[in-house]
Amino acid sequence: MAKIILTQEVNGLGTAGDVVEVKNGYARNYLLPRGFATVWSKGGERQIESIRNARAARAQSNLEQALAQSEQLANAVVVVPVNAGAEGRLFGTVKPAVIAEAIESAGLGSIDKRAVTIGSNIKRTGRYSVSVRLHEDVVATVELDVVAA
Repeated sequence: MAKIILTQEVNGLGTAGDVVEVKNGYARNYLLPRGFATVWSKGGERQIESIRNARAARAQSNLEQALAQSEQLANAVVVVPVNAGAEGRLFGTVKPAVIAEAIESAGLGSIDKRAVTIGSNIKRTGRYSVSVRLHEDVVATVELDVVAA
């Protein structure tokens, strides 16, 4: 078993700054060449502290940005133009990627399409509410106005 220090988050293993023990081949052939980890040593303990301090500062900054963006999204109505037929029926549904793109084009910041949660399928024009996860602790509700293009 090899004792290593993670320099980036690795799914199923840990986050940056964690000291973990993995099999030698996994460390030598995957984690170390890709820069996901460094070999643990006494000097590496100082590196762990600097990684943890940087991660804490980045997490605080990300939380503040998410709260500010959440406030902006809560006070805005995002217009989503879509192809629609007679009586406001859409050709298909409104996808999370379309919503994320509409939020970005409205000047409300960049949103990942995987962060958008639609309660039920949007198949008609009108007003809808969707939730957007901006941070693990911050979820914003966005008002959408789906209009025919």
